[in-house]
Amino acid sequence: MQTASIIGTGLFLPEKVLSNADLEKMVDTSDEWIVTRTGIRERRIASEEETVSYLAEQASRRAVAAAGLELSDIDCILLGTFTADKPLPAAGCLLQARLGLSRIPAFDYSAACTAFIYGVEIARGFLSLGCYRNILLVAAEKVSAVVDWSDRNTCVLFGDGAGAAVIAANGSRGRIVDNTIGADGSREGLLEIPAGGSARPVTHEVLDQRLNCIHMAGRETFKVAVASMADACQLLLDRNGLGPDDITWLVPHQANLRIMKAVAKGTRIPEERVYINVDRLGNMSGATVPIALAEMDRDGILKPGDRIMLVAFGGGLTWGATLIEW
Repeated sequence: MQTASIIGTGLFLPEKVLSNADLEKMVDTSDEWIVTRTGIRERRIASEEETVSYLAEQASRRAVAAAGLELSDIDCILLGTFTADKPLPAAGCLLQARLGLSRIPAFDYSAACTAFIYGVEIARGFLSLGCYRNILLVAAEKVSAVVDWSDRNTCVLFGDGAGAAVIAANGSRGRIVDNTIGADGSREGLLEIPAGGSARPVTHEVLDQRLNCIHMAGRETFKVAVASMADACQLLLDRNGLGPDDITWLVPHQANLRIMKAVAKGTRIPEERVYINVDRLGNMSGATVPIALAEMDRDGILKPGDRIMLVAFGGGLTWGATLIEW
């Protein structure tokens, strides 16, 4: 059976920075309140022209270049997002057109903040079939488009961005050792956009009540997120005969600094081995994990032989973890 490896990574961030000081002018909050509760100091916000397919294109081109490939070497595109340019067609197809590719399969899938890890599972399955050689996996979100900017409990959290990786068969680095994903749809109400789909289409009432924006039960979500991510990490450790000391880097979904510290404690991985960029970028949903991985790759933080644990939790509810040997 072919192995799956991450042979190139890339990221893209909008230029506009929204600081906590900026938010103080928009909503009843303060820098101290935001930092204490989330660890976030600033986040990136996409312009009107910077659609999800545009963000994804920029990250994709960088990932393909980093892999030492040509765009023509890509034979499948997977795009994880819940903020696609439009309901139809899929942003993955729009990304395919932006990259100048044709006829290769391209599609979207939705797993919220766990998008990249879900995509790793899809890519591994596709590669095992022997139908593809180089899969472009992208997680891109324009969360600012679905944020209620009058809700201080959620608007301070989110930013925009895209992360990408080329996942290849039998690659020479970034071997994906193991992966686990899970979901619990019975708890949809903890983190959701209540309206805007076919069950409750957009109406004047929906817009007036901002039901087309993110709603989150913060305290309950915190508890489930920590337990789910810690359990996913422990499952991979146990399944591969490893302990916390065998993990070089824990790369969690950058939801909230307090959540990440709690996950580190739950897995007994020291905080100094937890990669953190939430202070600079905020919560970019599914894009956070591949952006963090791409930053570490770009900056030379990852060394041959490093064991990296990616882990995430998101609306759905979804969760998952990926074990990589660099």
